[in-house]
Amino acid sequence: MEFGYFAPQFGGNVPALETGIYNMEVIKTVKQLDEQLNAFRHSGKSIGFVPTMGALHPGHASLVQRSVKENDITVVSVFVNPTQFNDPKDLENYPRTLEADCALLESLGTDFVFAPTATEMYPEPDTRTFSYPPIDSVMEGPRRPGHFNGVCQVVSKLFAMVRPHRAYFGEKDFQQIAVIRAMVSDLKYDIEICPCPIVREESGLALSSRNTLLTPEERATAVNISQTLFRSVEFARQHTVSETHDYVVDHLNAIAGLEVEYFEIVDGKTLQPVSGWEDTDHIVGCITVYCGQRPVRLIDNITYKRA
Repeated sequence: MEFGYFAPQFGGNVPALETGIYNMEVIKTVKQLDEQLNAFRHSGKSIGFVPTMGALHPGHASLVQRSVKENDITVVSVFVNPTQFNDPKDLENYPRTLEADCALLESLGTDFVFAPTATEMYPEPDTRTFSYPPIDSVMEGPRRPGHFNGVCQVVSKLFAMVRPHRAYFGEKDFQQIAVIRAMVSDLKYDIEICPCPIVREESGLALSSRNTLLTPEERATAVNISQTLFRSVEFARQHTVSETHDYVVDHLNAIAGLEVEYFEIVDGKTLQPVSGWEDTDHIVGCITVYCGQRPVRLIDNITYKRA
């Protein structure tokens, strides 16, 4: 068992793939997607899938690269899912950059981009309810009512449409991965969920599509989130869980332009709060901070302990 910080990928640079000519196709309908993938399914080709909401950055690119490496065919969805936004302004302001996204995805060797309309994804209202307590009833759960239900609605639809062998998700959305694992088990999907390390800028700021909403000054301020988390790992070696929690929250709240919504130090499997470092063999600190005057909601996490 090891206690300490597990380094994410830094730099935001996408390693070069072997050069080649890719014939990537952008698909808009479920019918066309099924027609294109059926031949690969029947021939036993493995299908990797990266679901995204677009505004792609090198963090997304790292997921795509892993899928391209590990599968015969890679499908990337680009769809801003309305059912997972509990704030209409957040949905309206979410960046949409499909043309640039497709250019990046083609350069990475993506085979198919699935970019449906909201009507194509939801020809009628999705009234299904997903609930996976206690995983979805902490942290983001009570603060974003309906968010994880919307995530499960769209991801379950996408899984049924693409029918991938593997699906790739970034560990920045730590709680989301746990919820999706629970959903896959519940629906008995035969899909391997592949978590991928957080990719960060050289400054340490976790890459996020929401970073594009930050001014240069706000971006500089936001760097304090990751830097404080990094320092807290060393602090935790000589202090209790409670003291480490207060160290992070107090330090960030003292910085003009930052306001901590929550910081929870939890069991990495159950997502339930821990009271001592010996409570479990996997401990993660998950944080959400508001940055700037709009403000922009940023999430991050840090691993304190992993077996």
